[in-house]
Amino acid sequence: MKEIVAFIRRHQLPATKKALEEAGFPALTIQSVEGRGRQKGIGGWAAEIDPELNSFASAALQRMEPEIKWIPKRMLTIIVQDDQVSAAVDAIVVANKTGHIGDGKIFVCPLQEVVRLRTQERGCDAVI
Repeated sequence: MKEIVAFIRRHQLPATKKALEEAGFPALTIQSVEGRGRQKGIGGWAAEIDPELNSFASAALQRMEPEIKWIPKRMLTIIVQDDQVSAAVDAIVVANKTGHIGDGKIFVCPLQEVVRLRTQERGCDAVI
């Protein structure tokens, strides 16, 4: 089994949920998070809504606000079987790729063990 963790733009959440559900992945966890990439949040929240605004951010404006800007994102966590990773990742990419800085990241991590607390089922049985 694998854990897929995706960081996406806030306004892309409805499209991402729809894409995942249509691909057969209705179960997920969503968290509101803040962070930044290598660009240190340049562009701020406005660029999060419209990435084209990054091209209008002047060097003078950036010097006036030197602090790091934390960009709000949504973090999705999905647990899938090994053979389902590509389908889940593809659904997330299709729903979120704009080609602009800040589209997000996807991490695929192995899971050693999963336990359903109520029944103590383990492994694949705990997820299904």
